[in-house]
This record gives sequence, structure tokens and C-alpha cells, in this order.
Amino acid sequence: MLLTSRGRRIGGRVALGLVSTAVLGVTGFAWTQLSRLDQAIVTADVIAPSAQMPVGPAGEPLKVAQNILLVGIDSRTDTNGNPLPQNVLDALHAGDSDDGGDTTDTMIIVHIPAGGAAATAISIPRDSYVDIAGGLGKHKINSAYSRGKNAAMNSLRAQGLSGPELEVKANEAGAKLTIQTIERFTGLSINHYAAVNLAGFSALSEAVGGVEVCLNEPVQDKFSGASFPAGKQLLSGPQALAFVRQRHGLPSDLDRIARQQAFLSSMAKTVLDAGTFTDPTRLSALVGAVQGSVVLDRGWDVLSFAQQLRGMSSGALKFQTIPVQSLSLPTPSDGDAVKVDPAEVQAFVKAALNSTSVAAVGEPNGGIGIKPVAATSSIAAPPSSSGASTPSAMAGCVN
Repeated sequence: MLLTSRGRRIGGRVALGLVSTAVLGVTGFAWTQLSRLDQAIVTADVIAPSAQMPVGPAGEPLKVAQNILLVGIDSRTDTNGNPLPQNVLDALHAGDSDDGGDTTDTMIIVHIPAGGAAATAISIPRDSYVDIAGGLGKHKINSAYSRGKNAAMNSLRAQGLSGPELEVKANEAGAKLTIQTIERFTGLSINHYAAVNLAGFSALSEAVGGVEVCLNEPVQDKFSGASFPAGKQLLSGPQALAFVRQRHGLPSDLDRIARQQAFLSSMAKTVLDAGTFTDPTRLSALVGAVQGSVVLDRGWDVLSFAQQLRGMSSGALKFQTIPVQSLSLPTPSDGDAVKVDPAEVQAFVKAALNSTSVAAVGEPNGGIGIKPVAATSSIAAPPSSSGASTPSAMAGCVN
């Protein structure tokens, strides 16, 4: 799974969390369709035994709080390690199979407390300058995946692995190092892992029938393919990917995080409130998209987990972003990075998770009910990056 070079960086392919962690009570047909996930979903051995959670009784509320790491990877391969066709890459404005850097441009921890009726999603800026696990020194957090993957390549080749099999096993090593790095940085234990690749995000957005977004101003960006008017619009496929991947023309990555959060907020409402699980065609398409684009940790019983979250509504999902101290920290070898204080981040995460409740999020059943938050608590983000209203800005819209 690869990330773009030459400025074509992708974020936001994390919609699996809205499928696997927010299923309402559904029909027998829906559960039949969801059971297909067990038949073809790709899994990876990436969660330490000490962090694995026992599966609770089907239909009963979640008994133990859990943390799910959702990552978006700009992959030039599918979940089985096979290269994506050039026509697919062209449609996604993704360059060719030689582009990429094996990094994770989207990292979101979804915390679900005991009871399973609410969730808090915490975004981590990809350029956060942190200690990489395994004694690899301080680097941008999104490089943990590539460093873990590349370090495993030689030993895996020595074992005789090659082609797609080599790609899949190396990706596993990258995921493990990413998880270890994020655990040390946030102080949280990661219990589940879900990765969505480049083409997969496009497919997932199409499967739900499109996602409504709103922009303050019109957008034109040749690198991502983003070309949108101002105001509300329904996006799917390559358009949806362009919306969350755009990097050029935005003041900072905090603005891109705000887009990711706003998009996932809207997708949550689409999945949970729009009859997705009672629409045979839409549900079948959604399951098919998940099968071809998502990697889950091995041993995660998604069906049982979903049954334990039947009480969750789209209004019970709150987005936040970790505090940062600077958006332009000079580094010895990684260019400008985002300065973060691990102690401050861990205190922020602890406070955010202790306050998780449906009441803290808003009306569970009225309006969109989800509040994306991109501004940080430790510094004042630039005016254009804070999400604050301006005379020309439209309520509920993003940059």
C-alpha cells in the first residue's frame, strides 16, 4: 500500500469505521449481506494479544470500551497486494504505479465506550513529529508505516516471498509499527485496526449513493482533480476522493482534516439514517466495496461487534483533533513538521474520552448531529484553518 509523491498526498479513506462500528438494528436480509464480509474480507495479524478483546454475547451492549485505529493509505495495490490497473489510477488522478511513499496520510482513533451508544473520533495530523516505535528516532508520524514496511522487506524476501504475497506481509509489518507508534504517542491501547486504500474510498462513497458536502468557496486543484463550486453538493467516486485528498490551495493540513471530518460526518448520517441497511441494492454494493478495499485486524468479529452497537445513531459520533503547538517545525531530515507535545496530547485524549456521551454530542436523532472539530486547543490555528465563521463563510461549510 503506497502513498503519493510529488505532492499528490491522499487523506480520508477511512469510511470503514462507519460500517463496522455503527450498525443499527437491521433486517434478516441485512445480516445475510453483512455476513459476506467474513467470506472475502482481507485480514492482517497486527493487534498484539494483550490488546485483543473477547467477543461479547451477540445482541448485548458493548461491555468493554474499545479503540479502533482507522488509517487511509494511498495504495497503488489492492488489498491482496496486486497493482491497481492504470485506468483506475487515471480515474482517481493518482499518477502511476511508481508514485507513492508508503505512508499513512489519515489516522483516526475511534473510541467507543462501554454500552456502545456513542463514539469519539480523534484525528492525528499526518506530519506530527513524534518518536517512531522500534527505536527509529523522531520523524513524521505518517512515516511509521513505510519505515516498518521497508524494514521487513529484506527479511521477507529472504524467506522466499515475492509479488503480492510479499506486499501483503510487508504491509502487515508497516501496520504493526504504526499501531505501536500511535499507542506510545496517545497513551491508548489499540484494540482493532482498519485500513482503507485509495480505490476503496472511491468505491465506498459510490456504494452509499454519494455524500453531501459543503464548501465555502469554489475549488480548482489539478493535482487532486478537485473541481467543485461553492455550496452544498453530492459527491461520490473519484469526486469524493478528490474532496478529501486535496492538499494544494489549502492553508494547512488542519483544513484537510476538517474536510475529512466533515465528509465522514455526512457519510455517517447517510449510512445510519438513510435506510442503507434496509435497501438491498445499496447494502449489497456497500458490502462489496468493503470486501475489495478494506483490511481488518485478524480475529475481529465485525458482525458480533456491530450487533453490540445497535443503539448508536449518527448523532452519537463526535470528531476532535489533537492539540498542536506549531504547524511549521523545522526538522533535521523531514522538512517542516507539526510540533506536538506527547504529554499534552495524552492529557487531551484522556479528557476527551472521559467526556464521551450522547448528550455531549448533540441530538441523536435530529439534524446531522455530528460536529467536526479541526481547531486545536493549544494554539490558535490560522483564521482560515480554524473553521471559525467569517462574513463570507456559510454555516456548516468547510474550506
